[in-house]
Amino acid sequence: MEIYKDINNDSNVTHYEISDIYIRVKFRGTAKIYSYSYRKAGQYHIDKMKVLAKSGDGLNSYIMLNVKNLYD
Repeated sequence: MEIYKDINNDSNVTHYEISDIYIRVKFRGTAKIYSYSYRKAGQYHIDKMKVLAKSGDGLNSYIMLNVKNLYD
């Protein structure tokens, strides 16, 4: 997994992993890794999350507002 840059130092996301059809996310304070896929969260949301993960900003907020419970 890659370290999430968190350019504003205000995120609960610590790591992420991107594939063609999913993104896996690790949050601060938990060992669990959450997997969000095209199948469950939809391609639009996953593609947006990939962009945010690479930019190092906004991923935690996006997850909480749009796909919080749509993990596999």
